[in-house]
Amino acid sequence: MNTVAANTPRAPIASSSLASPSPAALDDAGKLLLRVTIGVLVLLHGIFKLSAGVGFIGGMLAKAGLPGGLAYLVYVGEIVAPLLLIAGFWTRAAAGVIVINMIVALGLVHMADLFALTKQGGWALELQGLYLFGALTVVLLGAGRLSVGGTNGRWN
Repeated sequence: MNTVAANTPRAPIASSSLASPSPAALDDAGKLLLRVTIGVLVLLHGIFKLSAGVGFIGGMLAKAGLPGGLAYLVYVGEIVAPLLLIAGFWTRAAAGVIVINMIVALGLVHMADLFALTKQGGWALELQGLYLFGALTVVLLGAGRLSVGGTNGRWN
């Protein structure tokens, strides 16, 4: 066994390379992850509606006594708002639009399942709840530094 190598003093490891991220950096990373996750998941629904159209939404609106033309606002709630959310620009406003979009979706489509549970014991609307409350969380937290808008402005 080589005892000289074992007893030789080693150069200290730079503490900055092992330092844990600051709480502010972790907060910003968490905000980014939440924004991108909610944004991408809602955007996928919007992309589907671009190809399939919004006729079925117009029918539900008409059945509820509302103008069917309001169905085109789904593109704002499921295309424009998620893109803004992902980029982190006008983040709070974009997340607020997603919240409104989800409340309308719950009211038009999912009211019968509002208090229902699945066979596995989960909430029947857990996906819609994730979108709604995830977006509401972004409204409250804002975009963070890892965004196009940064922390400047009341809408970020």
